[in-house]
Amino acid sequence: MPFPDFIQALPGIDVPFPEDVVQTAVVKSDDALVVFFTFLKDVALPAHAHGAQWGTVVAGEIELTIGGKTGTFRAGDSYSIPSGVEHSGMIKAGTRVIDIFEEADRYQIKQD
Repeated sequence: MPFPDFIQALPGIDVPFPEDVVQTAVVKSDDALVVFFTFLKDVALPAHAHGAQWGTVVAGEIELTIGGKTGTFRAGDSYSIPSGVEHSGMIKAGTRVIDIFEEADRYQIKQD
């Protein structure tokens, strides 16, 4: 089941993947950024680091390597990435996740 229409109607963010690969919807506060991701195609997420991130898998599957440890996360699983810890991953097509970033300006909101 896709995210509800009212979530899909939220603004998106600028990510380094085209919209036919990943779709986004965002809620931003002064303290954090909440992003609803829908992956339409398989995605290889290159190694990178940033502020703390917490996420939960709504549907699909992600293999994440966080600080050198690899795990597989499926619907109902959550993950936590501490600030500054390098991480990478493989995200399968059809996966939907909700990620919360401690950096409210982690991504730029798209302007229509």
